Amino acid sequence: MACLLLNQENVHLKIPSVDTVDGVTYYCIEVAIASIKWTVKHRYSTFAALHDSFVSKYCVEKDILPPKKLIGNKCEVFVEKRRQSLEIYLNAVYNYLKKAMPRELALFLDLHEYDIYFLVQSMALEFFVTGDTLLQASTSYKFNPVQLYAISERLKQPCPLLEVVDKEYAFSHVLDFNSRLTSLTIEGSSEPYKTSNIYPSALSIELSTFKNVQHLTIDRYPVDKIYNMGNLRDTASTLKVTNTKLRNIVELAMCEEVHKNIENANDSHVWMKVTHLDLSDNRIEVIDEAIKLLPQIECLTLNNNHLSEISNVTLLPRLSQLYLASNNFTHLPDDLHTRLGYIVYIDLSQNKLTSLASFSKLYSLEGLDVSCNRIEKIEEVKHIGHLPCLENLRLTGNPVSTIVDYRVKVLEPFGKRAADICLDNEKPNQKELDTVSVHQALRIAREGKSPSFTASDAPLFSAEVPSI
Repeated sequence: MACLLLNQENVHLKIPSVDTVDGVTYYCIEVAIASIKWTVKHRYSTFAALHDSFVSKYCVEKDILPPKKLIGNKCEVFVEKRRQSLEIYLNAVYNYLKKAMPRELALFLDLHEYDIYFLVQSMALEFFVTGDTLLQASTSYKFNPVQLYAISERLKQPCPLLEVVDKEYAFSHVLDFNSRLTSLTIEGSSEPYKTSNIYPSALSIELSTFKNVQHLTIDRYPVDKIYNMGNLRDTASTLKVTNTKLRNIVELAMCEEVHKNIENANDSHVWMKVTHLDLSDNRIEVIDEAIKLLPQIECLTLNNNHLSEISNVTLLPRLSQLYLASNNFTHLPDDLHTRLGYIVYIDLSQNKLTSLASFSKLYSLEGLDVSCNRIEKIEEVKHIGHLPCLENLRLTGNPVSTIVDYRVKVLEPFGKRAADICLDNEKPNQKELDTVSVHQALRIAREGKSPSFTASDAPLFSAEVPSI
């Protein structure tokens, strides 16, 4: 980012071109502070209004601005001459006022968008005016890395010479607002920031000003650029890190460390309160041992990664929900129940599974989503038909879902519990239950067993007998 305070003698202002939009001429100003560049467009009337302010407030000479022209002001020769004159004017005004740098000039040059101190002042003004309203409406706020970089750099400096005395621009408003937030979203980008050559994802930040954040979301910003998590490890209960090209969990859990080895982890790296972790849309190939640094996880989401096996989940004793959609699973181990003994819900949709055998001993399972896989045989349902707690099952999108009487044949292995099963987001209707009961009776007859019915079987045998 730009820093005028440290580069007052390394500022270059040019007006290299003009744009005409709907008959209005805009002068394109190129601002360069050290290596940071951006462009800003203004029409002549904006220059004139700025100049009037300078004349009245700062004793700028009245006649140094190129005069207005009512007739012929669209002529190319005139516009080119005015462009050159406005560039000379702009440099003259800057050199005259650079030590004081009035806010009017800073806003005119968009310093409040790209300069560390003026951006911080702009945030301070926003939070001074609307901070309480924002926090009353929602304790959530979305920052971009440019804003957070400005805050991080401002924390390193004493009160600068350009710090205004007006209370609405005080840095303390930013610190106060941040300390009261309970939900923080950091949204990065791989594209240049607005019209500048600043790349937000290349900026390093620290988060020590956030004292009470419970929900932290990081999207499209590399976590290795965060060099200080502050006390977020002690306060965050929900952590969502998406679209960051994350390859393993240790990169997040120990993001500040140069050498991210789990062997070097200590108590300071433990996320004490995180119960929900979402690392979707990354490049994670394995659930590595660093998952133990988030020991309180109850819900783990790893959708759209590169996983092909379930590992190290035994390090999460509280885990009850696991989302692994859109990965590379082709099969699961027979001892899955030893890794996920108390799991309540599993989402393995949009993978390449062909069998349900591995789920046969997950007796606490209440919901299973294996939609959009490669399950072909209806016999696979027998592996889960005896699970006592299973109530929600999604098989849609598999080859098996195209067979005749698909729903009835899936419900049949559940026996007395068929009425309790929500299949593909739909409870069975009475016709389906009646058909299931007939199939079960035929099967019992074929097996030579005597059927026994209880009150709990009522949903399967509740069809009305037609009167004659």
